[in-house]
Amino acid sequence: MLKYLKTFWRAVRRLSGDDAYERYLEHYARCHLHDDAHECEGPLNRAEFFKQWQDQKWNGIKRCC
Repeated sequence: MLKYLKTFWRAVRRLSGDDAYERYLEHYARCHLHDDAHECEGPLNRAEFFKQWQDQKWNGIKRCC
């Protein structure tokens, strides 16, 4: 039963975007951490990531009229 609750909770977090920062860190570690050609200063902190995520989400016209 606990396994199903954990699976359900992970699905809710993913659908709501609550786990977006954790997924970003996983992606960064997998794709950018060991890439010498990619000269980043490191992953964004939680506040920087949230601001960038909100800007991308709400930038531009989001309605039909």
